[in-house]
Amino acid sequence: MSAKARAVSVLLAPFFVLFTVVMVVPIGYAVWLSLFTEKQSGLGFGGTHTVFSGLGNYAAALGDHAFRDGFLVLLGYCALYIPLLLAGALTLALLLDSALARARRFFQLALFLPHAVPGIIAALIWVYLYTPRLSPVVNAMESGGLGFDFLSPSGALPAVVNIALWEWLGYNMVIFYAALQAVDRSVIEAATVDGAGAWRLATGIKIPLIRSSLVMVALFTVIGSLQLFTEPLILNQGSGSAVTSSWTPNMYAYTAAFARNDYGLAAASSVLLALAAALLSFFVTRLSRRSPRPGRRPPATSRPPLAHPKGRP
Repeated sequence: MSAKARAVSVLLAPFFVLFTVVMVVPIGYAVWLSLFTEKQSGLGFGGTHTVFSGLGNYAAALGDHAFRDGFLVLLGYCALYIPLLLAGALTLALLLDSALARARRFFQLALFLPHAVPGIIAALIWVYLYTPRLSPVVNAMESGGLGFDFLSPSGALPAVVNIALWEWLGYNMVIFYAALQAVDRSVIEAATVDGAGAWRLATGIKIPLIRSSLVMVALFTVIGSLQLFTEPLILNQGSGSAVTSSWTPNMYAYTAAFARNDYGLAAASSVLLALAAALLSFFVTRLSRRSPRPGRRPPATSRPPLAHPKGRP
């Protein structure tokens, strides 16, 4: 082994050790735990013993309508949250990057501050703002004839989406703004000289040039959306909330583990959720690769050979 190869191995060793400890081992243990279940002997008066159940926990999770309904909630959440987040963060970043923007530092800080608030604290704040007869926002809406129950079955999903947007909009805006700042200014100046307006600059120049950042944010947002847990868990504690203890797959696994002490079922549902996240991430990356890249020319078509000039063979 050469000196360069040894140096590379030494530098990469801490990463692989940490990755194995915090990722591979827990996932392997979860898969192992999902293959067993706890059984009580006799009529329930004896102790419990662990038995091998194979794919029994996976069948139990998939056969439970509460677990399947959790994926429907995630589907509605992703359909509502991801487009709003990407469009809102990108719009704010483009506005800050425009020549008309003023006080950029102030607005960057103001928009990023909600992300600095821990998720549990943010959810508690919004539970207070959502609670009828307690929230000044709900009271103001009711006095204006715009009564809306954020804790009802029809209002729970928009309420959770609103909390997530409040937390993550500024964070992703900073990512897009940093990518826009890295765009070559000479390209924008040349387009401006050619007569491109603000809309054309944004849609035809800036957005295609930060496509990699868009794909990265979309991928991370998809993975984070499937892990939805903190916000609905806090809303579940609210009075009269329609958010149940198994509203999302993560909450289903949490309830199975710590309320019913069924660790095999919790591990199986967690593995199924991880597989769903991996498949969805794979499709998002494949879709981004198939879309046309900015500045990429279409394949050249075959042309007939040019005729030779007169007087030449």
